[in-house]
Amino acid sequence: MSRDRRRVRHPAPRGRSGATGTGRRVVVAGGGIAGLAAATALAERGVAVELFERESYLGGRVGGWTTTLPDGTRTGMSRGFHAFFRQYYNLRALLRRADPDLGVLTPVPDYPLVDAHGRTDSFEGLPRTPPWNALAFALRSPTFTARDLLRVDRRTALALLNVRVPGTYEELDHIDAREFLDRVRFPPAARHLAFDVFSRSFFADPRQLSAAELAVMFHLYFLGSAEGLLFDVANEPFHRLWQPLAEQLGRHGGTVHTGTAVEAIEPGTRFRVHTGAHVTEADAVVLALDVRGLREVVAASPGLGSRDWRDRIAGLATAPPFLVRRLWLDRPVEPARPAFLATGGLPPLDNISVLDRFDSDAASWARRSGGSVVELHAYAATGSAEETGRALLTRLHELYPETRTATTVADRSEWRADCPLFPPGGFPRRPGIETPVEGLVLAGDAIRVDLPVALMERAATTGLAAANRLLAAWGVTGHDLLSVPVRGRIPPLRLLAAHATPRAPQSH
Repeated sequence: MSRDRRRVRHPAPRGRSGATGTGRRVVVAGGGIAGLAAATALAERGVAVELFERESYLGGRVGGWTTTLPDGTRTGMSRGFHAFFRQYYNLRALLRRADPDLGVLTPVPDYPLVDAHGRTDSFEGLPRTPPWNALAFALRSPTFTARDLLRVDRRTALALLNVRVPGTYEELDHIDAREFLDRVRFPPAARHLAFDVFSRSFFADPRQLSAAELAVMFHLYFLGSAEGLLFDVANEPFHRLWQPLAEQLGRHGGTVHTGTAVEAIEPGTRFRVHTGAHVTEADAVVLALDVRGLREVVAASPGLGSRDWRDRIAGLATAPPFLVRRLWLDRPVEPARPAFLATGGLPPLDNISVLDRFDSDAASWARRSGGSVVELHAYAATGSAEETGRALLTRLHELYPETRTATTVADRSEWRADCPLFPPGGFPRRPGIETPVEGLVLAGDAIRVDLPVALMERAATTGLAAANRLLAAWGVTGHDLLSVPVRGRIPPLRLLAAHATPRAPQSH
């Protein structure tokens, strides 16, 4: 149940209650969160849906598979830990289709943030209601003193208090997150813990990230939501997380094809969707692909869309590579270690997860072996995979000294570079859900939607919104969307911010 009475419902266009008997057939390309959301939303309205996913598993970048450890254990593996925040309303509504009580999610009691000097911030016990949540966080933070507060350029900082979507993009998208924080004059230590941690959640260095994305993220997690600053985690490995939703889709008549990629699309009276040697005809298509997949399909489909639209797709960028290193150790880490620890100013390490605290496969292995399962993340890596992996292990030994003498029973790494990048100045060219081709829509966390959402929630939201666009064209009622307030929720601060003139950047 939501704790935020000010969350916003965005009603879907109204029409008939179902599409049964219309004979509409839709192909959804991509079985990540966006594709599953679109396929589920369409199938629930009686549309015949075929979903194609190039990988052997569903969930996209939140998907998983199994690996065999040296001791013969078959266990889950993935691209790393993900946080399911309480304000991810549309994602959680999607999961509830197959798991009404969200039993697959477990609350994390706290996620401390630690810097290179050992200073630690915590989210435990903070009030939920803005602005008291952010104020309490700042007042008890060892990295943000009263003297620092006096140095902050309050006029520039007001942009964080008056977030508007899409207005904030028009105001701040032209500068990067680092420059914006320079103008605000946040103390460096506080920036590491209060902002860099979030900007690097986009897998990018703050110098490569639009200041508007940072501001919207601050609104989503701090000043726009009263859901609290804590999150839930999946207690099942990701290879089992999405299967119930696929089964639910099947009960509505949908068909799922894994290990099959959509390669090209021919527009016409009906779309012809090419998947290897096979061609599927459809009345509409949802492209719910990652950046690389979207670029490849559009490039292989010369008759699709206008030149400007195709150029915008080709211009989508991916963030720098990241590394996830998972270690199965022969002894436990100390019981006082948190399930999740975020770090600032300790490159290349961004966070440490003790998976056996919440993941059922990891917990089972730890109980049998007497060991532990630890996962290390490095976002926006600047070195090679090998260099980054060694540095991650060194950081683990520094922060959790008891691991220095542990024997590594198994070691798995994932080196990827396929997350979308939101660079300064990129918002005006970001493709939206609608396309120049009637019956073709886009979804995914790289796609523009003018709501205060990010990461997994942006994927789920665009998937539902893409389905709604198709249903509306057929006169069928879609699915309501939810979000945190679309603008700053504190009227006096909002009024003050609206009349403030941002300062020009200072010369250095």
